Amino acid sequence: MEADIEIPFHDVDMMQVAWHGHYVRYLEIARCKLLDTINYNYPQMCESGYAWPIIDMRLRYAAPARFGQHLVIEARLSEWEHRMKIDYTIRCATTRRRLTRAWTVQVAVEMATGEMQLASPQVLIDRLVTWQEANH
Repeated sequence: MEADIEIPFHDVDMMQVAWHGHYVRYLEIARCKLLDTINYNYPQMCESGYAWPIIDMRLRYAAPARFGQHLVIEARLSEWEHRMKIDYTIRCATTRRRLTRAWTVQVAVEMATGEMQLASPQVLIDRLVTWQEANH
C-alpha cells in the first residue's frame, strides 16, 4: 500500500529540508491508509476493545526530503502474530529514489484491563484473513 504526500512549507527548515521529526507524521499517514485496507484502523481497534500503542520505532535517513517534493510512502505489514510490525519505504515520487526506511511496532493492549496481550487478538487475524481472501 502506498500513500502520497507533498512536503509543505511549514515542515521544512531554512535549508528547505523536511525536519526529521515530521517523518513520524508521514509514517502515520501511510499506516492509517494500510490499516484502512484491512478494515482495522484506530476506530475499529477501539470498537474491538484494544488499543495498539507504538512501542518501538526506527527511522533511517538516506537522503533529505525537500519543500514541494512529492513523496510516496510504502507501508507493509511484516509481522502480526504477537505484535504488529509495519515496514516503510519513503521514496521521491518522481525518481523513485529511496529517501528513508523505517519501521514501527505496535502491541495490543486490552482497554478494559490495560494489559498488554502476548499474542495478537483474533479480531486482527480475522481482518487479515478477510483482506487476503478478498485480494488474492
